Amino acid sequence: MAFGRFERTQGAQPMSEINVTPLVDVMLVLVAILMITAPLLASSIKLDLPRSEAAKAGEAPKFVALVVDKSGQAFLDDRPVAIDALATALAQIAKVSPDTEVQLRADAAVPYGRIVEVMGTAQQAGLNRIGFVADPTQQSAPAGSAGGKP
Repeated sequence: MAFGRFERTQGAQPMSEINVTPLVDVMLVLVAILMITAPLLASSIKLDLPRSEAAKAGEAPKFVALVVDKSGQAFLDDRPVAIDALATALAQIAKVSPDTEVQLRADAAVPYGRIVEVMGTAQQAGLNRIGFVADPTQQSAPAGSAGGKP
């Protein structure tokens, strides 16, 4: 029997090793970034470009608003115009700027034949870029919910 001494077990020792997993993760990300950016940096050519008034930024594309109301009347830039006058006006626009876009707005009640006639007039005038303008669809109520019946 031993007096005054109790047998002790050693407690948990502090970990003396460095956890390198986060370090490896960060280094792999840095290597990937370096691999992606290195070819871009190596092939860049530094230039001191001369200045010129002719080298201006491009303007926004030009367009003409062509509207057909439900009675079939055509409007060019909010002015009523007959089909013959429409052809000459569009031909003048095409002569000045052949890449002008025609933004066609037509009422839903307009017959398809009238829209095709207006499109044909624009194409014969030399304006081949035609954009159809429509309102975004609005979500309607489901068919079963109308009338208050389940």
